[in-house]
Amino acid sequence: MIQAETMAAAGRPVPAQAERGRRVTDAPTRMFHWLFALSFAGGWLTGDSEHWRALHVTLGYTMAGLLGFRLVYGLIGPRHARLSLLWRKLASAPAWLRTLASGGAATRINWRQGQNLLMAGAIAVLLLGVVPLTLSGYATYSDWGGEWLEEVHELFANTLLAVVAAHLALMALSSVLRRQNQALPMLTGRVSGPGPDLVRKDQRWLAALLLLAVLGFGAWQWHLSPNGLLPGPASHSERSHDGDD
Repeated sequence: MIQAETMAAAGRPVPAQAERGRRVTDAPTRMFHWLFALSFAGGWLTGDSEHWRALHVTLGYTMAGLLGFRLVYGLIGPRHARLSLLWRKLASAPAWLRTLASGGAATRINWRQGQNLLMAGAIAVLLLGVVPLTLSGYATYSDWGGEWLEEVHELFANTLLAVVAAHLALMALSSVLRRQNQALPMLTGRVSGPGPDLVRKDQRWLAALLLLAVLGFGAWQWHLSPNGLLPGPASHSERSHDGDD
């Protein structure tokens, strides 16, 4: 984008490719990201209220389903969405840590790689953490254990919340250091600057199917729940009981 502004200031025509940037993330990945984030946020906010239990459980199931989609898409999807790319980043961590521990000059340390490693580590923990989170939540919902199991579920939820906070802080710090909005690819799918697209097909149809599947599952759960997914007004018996107290 800086190069495009320089060309415009010099009176030279700016290529259309430089204006709209390079596509680096496809629509299904972006859709998964935001549905996953919203499901976790909603699940965490509704975790302490019995009145919101139906919605809380539905969001937990949704997170598990979204994780299943991401695993499948990461195995058989396009190259840019493969989980093997995440693994390659994490596999480079030992070599980077050895460079850091060697006490070499700061100019020889690839700090950008360090930021990428931290980001990849946070993403891996978030994906892997959904498994014990949803399993402990299902066990708690099914009354397989006592209060200790509920505490375990709460521990996983708070741990993932801390990882989410660290992920957001790292994203903000990287945006400042690189002078580029690092969250933009998950909004538009593009980064500024000229160059070829890393993602050839946006595959919006698959993102739309994913959204419809999540909405359809939510509607189905709403239909199955006797009182729906949202808490209604207190019943007459509940009000009478509160009045007696």
